Amino acid sequence: MAFASADSGPRRAMTDINVTPLVDVMLVLLIIFMVTAPLIQSGVKVDLPRASAQQMEHQEEKLVLTITRDRRVFLGNSEIPPADLEKKLSSNARIQKEKELYLHADRSLPYGQVVEIMAVARRAGVESLGMITEPDRELRRP
Repeated sequence: MAFASADSGPRRAMTDINVTPLVDVMLVLLIIFMVTAPLIQSGVKVDLPRASAQQMEHQEEKLVLTITRDRRVFLGNSEIPPADLEKKLSSNARIQKEKELYLHADRSLPYGQVVEIMAVARRAGVESLGMITEPDRELRRP
């Protein structure tokens, strides 16, 4: 049974794929990702010291201890009072398992303050302490 119209011949089944709805959805998703991507990159603002060393490759997210310019201490993204730091590090299951911690300290901090934090981490059971620095501009690859 064929359908016919007055101005054209018999109707045929449409064999082309209509991609307009797909393009509309993809453009909306692209706009959403473009707006939210800068918001995802959050963290604690720290002015890192520069170092002339090759950048290390890392496959997994490491536990980072951050000390800001105003001497606030963060473990990951949560702020810790400096007096409770040793207790928090000692009770952290990830530190007790991996015995590894990365220090992310502002360059304006006195050396003695950074050494004190390193000593607290060592007393809490950290065996491997890495320092996070800003790569020197001369060593950056294009």
